[in-house]
Amino acid sequence: LRDSYTPKGKDELVFVPLGGTGEIGMNLNLYGHAGKWLMIDCGVTFADDASPGVDVIMPDPAFIAERRKNLVGLVLTHGHEDHIGAVGYLWPQLRCPIYATPFTAALVRGKLAEAGVEDEVSLTEVPMSGRFKIGPFDLELITLTHSIPEPNAVVIRTAAGTVLHTGDWKLDPEPRIGDTADEAALRRLGGEGVLAMICDSTNALVEGESGSEEALHGSLRELVGRFDNRVVVTCFASNVARLRTIAEVAAHHGRHAALVGRSLWRIVEAARVGGYLDGLPDFITDRDASLLPHDKVLLICTGSQGEPRAALSRIARDDHPEIELEAGDAVIFSSRIIPGNERPIGRLQNLLAARGVEMVTERDHFVHVSGHPARDELVRMYQWVRPTIAVPVHGEARHMIGHAELARACQVPQTPVITNGDMLRLSGTHAEVVGQVHHGRLAVDGTRLAPLDGEMLRHRQRMLWNGSAVVTLVVDEDGELLADPQVTAPGLIDDEAADLVEDIVDLVADAVASLPRAMRRDDEEIREAARRAARRGFREQRGKRPPTTVHLVRL
Repeated sequence: LRDSYTPKGKDELVFVPLGGTGEIGMNLNLYGHAGKWLMIDCGVTFADDASPGVDVIMPDPAFIAERRKNLVGLVLTHGHEDHIGAVGYLWPQLRCPIYATPFTAALVRGKLAEAGVEDEVSLTEVPMSGRFKIGPFDLELITLTHSIPEPNAVVIRTAAGTVLHTGDWKLDPEPRIGDTADEAALRRLGGEGVLAMICDSTNALVEGESGSEEALHGSLRELVGRFDNRVVVTCFASNVARLRTIAEVAAHHGRHAALVGRSLWRIVEAARVGGYLDGLPDFITDRDASLLPHDKVLLICTGSQGEPRAALSRIARDDHPEIELEAGDAVIFSSRIIPGNERPIGRLQNLLAARGVEMVTERDHFVHVSGHPARDELVRMYQWVRPTIAVPVHGEARHMIGHAELARACQVPQTPVITNGDMLRLSGTHAEVVGQVHHGRLAVDGTRLAPLDGEMLRHRQRMLWNGSAVVTLVVDEDGELLADPQVTAPGLIDDEAADLVEDIVDLVADAVASLPRAMRRDDEEIREAARRAARRGFREQRGKRPPTTVHLVRL
């Protein structure tokens, strides 16, 4: 089917992921029914070394932006960056109403304000367990547990059937923040009949259960008690339950908990408003922490994934204005390694090790519990909901394939494994992919969005590996050189490369001189001859193929 396809009939229901299926991060999901579209989540992922100069990556919304007159709303399941981080960037292309529970809405307001569109957006706060209608979609929120306040599954009731979109979740019998998962509501929904469940696959290959935040509290309390110097705990800023746990552990040991990182302060402000940090002493600033004795402070830092601009990386590089670590201090990594972040985390840990800092990770001690369901929790969810169709999302291919196998073992009749851009028809007798729509990735490049696979960023990638070269030519009207070519090549030529420059200059001059006179009167012919000659010289002399630009001045 073409991108122009729209599910018009009341008996038709399709699911289209534009991000977050076949990968972990940047979730953006669409449901089409009766000529209208509903979006669930709008998130980002973070760039790695393969994308120089890029910090944030998000799904390309072009498919739904072209249909925004039929986009009835955006529903946000919870406040993690991979579910809400793209809202400020992409809303101007979507211009639809947004629906979120109070804590998530507070975080989104900040993003909309940063984007300068807060006054233009219709943002509706939906209570926990709320039920509401948007166009032809009858929606209900079901409370789950996760590593952030107010995680919700979304029940989508339509004339073509009912879908449960789980968002991110786990089953924690003792969450430190929020309620336990609403098992009664899930069982009731299963009794009504569920056409499809679109479900988190992150830990589908992990046996057992994800573990409880309450159990982690005791483990961290014992661990922090081992250290006499300054202690740093790094975790995801949005993990409010973990922030509460760490703050209570600090107080138990007579330490003041300090927040180091702007995103932590933003999250804490929203959590305070929602009452999720009631009863805790106020956090102190990094400046205040720098004035306290080392055994009286516990620093909570952003940067558990090795992000170069985050607080912990700056501290490790001795680039932080207030905090300096030294031998005898300890850093606890209270988080998991997100696939793809192994290298930056390794660099960060090497910097800390060189300073004599002791490090504790999940390999060494019980310092983290996941916010996503392991296999036993997935089995329980399937026992409660009993869908006809199981659609794994929020995972790489191996996670989703393992999830589909587990769903089949739970007697789910249909378990399609799809990827971003697939249009999956859920209604009818059999779930099937009926088309492929445009999907891609956009990068935040400075102050603008650019296609991640576009020419500009591809060119930058080539420059990263091969450097770049510029050749300047001055010729007369007949194409005769009036001066020797000038060659510059950042990343390829250093102070000791005079012989290489001379060789390139000779190759370019000979290439221009050897052109027939008619071709020398054509600017493009001269540029192309010079470009090829320069690239040949760099390839032969340096084994590189730099992107080469030729500036031609004709007098």
